[in-house]
Amino acid sequence: MNDFTNGIPETMKAVVLTEHGGMDKLKYVEDFPTPQPQAGEVLLEVHACGMNNTDVWVREGAYGTQEDPNAVSSWRRGEPTLTFPRIQGADTVGTIVAVGNGVNSDRIGQRVMVDFSIYNTDTDSLANIDYIGHGRDGGYAEYCVVPEDNAHCVDTDMSDAELATFCCAYLTGEHMLNRARVEEYENVLITGASGGVGSGLVQLCRARGAIPYAVTGPGKEQALLDIGAEATVTRGRGDFEEAVRRTIGEQPLDVVADLVAGDMFTPLVNLLRPEGRYVTAGAIAGPVVHLDLRTMYLKHLELHGSSQGTRGALRDLVRYIETGKIKPLLHATYRLSEFHRAQTDFIAKSFIGKLVVMPDRHYKAVR
Repeated sequence: MNDFTNGIPETMKAVVLTEHGGMDKLKYVEDFPTPQPQAGEVLLEVHACGMNNTDVWVREGAYGTQEDPNAVSSWRRGEPTLTFPRIQGADTVGTIVAVGNGVNSDRIGQRVMVDFSIYNTDTDSLANIDYIGHGRDGGYAEYCVVPEDNAHCVDTDMSDAELATFCCAYLTGEHMLNRARVEEYENVLITGASGGVGSGLVQLCRARGAIPYAVTGPGKEQALLDIGAEATVTRGRGDFEEAVRRTIGEQPLDVVADLVAGDMFTPLVNLLRPEGRYVTAGAIAGPVVHLDLRTMYLKHLELHGSSQGTRGALRDLVRYIETGKIKPLLHATYRLSEFHRAQTDFIAKSFIGKLVVMPDRHYKAVR
């Protein structure tokens, strides 16, 4: 390890999740031990960390189990990896300030975006995947240790907070599109389009030449058109299925990229063309849905579950950032010390894009 103690404090400020439950289970502490990088790892001084739905659902234990959808359970099915206390935060951007054994000291000083995935295998299989901020401590702190291979330099003039809007949402979105094999000129209906993953999907569809149609709440339509949606469908205004048909017209609906589910699931499946593909990475309106299997088999539909993304999808994401094919959608920044307010605003969903938390000493206001 290279000179870990040089200017790096023994303790740090962090937001710590102490157990499943309400917002009171998130504690802002000023004396959490600063982590030290082990072999193959790097220590980051965190500059910014983006917020995600998974932070909230893990805190609440809202993932259920195969046997009981209402059970208090964390994100990862199978062998549990979440232990308390845990520092959450997946979308970390920071500067490497120390390295563990086996890591070239030339990496010290590099600004990096963290690939939050803990792959647990050298293959593209995501069957045993975990993530930073769940299986190990993440970026809601002044310092964070990650494997060297997860620390990616990105050639961009974006600010730290802007760069912290991408990884979790856009990697998830890119993998959804890969799972559904979305191709140029195909029509894709995106639910929850104003959120981090949804707004990312709109841009990612355009990056590969597909045509995105966005489902959103009232008042957010123009913002989605501005980032590339072909047209929008406003939730809660009349018959949803009929509204989508009017919007798309005579064109076939090739793919549904769904982040909402709930009562919307059945009409979404009905809207797909024969041999269409449905892919989901979230269920914010309800995870238990009704499926008429006759619709599925008579229309030869494909249903895909998707979570996180592969190393290849991450490389594509970095390329999109560096070539300007996707733009940051940074709505606001918050001090780490005001984390409760940040997560309260996040849950309210009255914004488009991403909210980002910054350690107080690096805070720069964006509203």
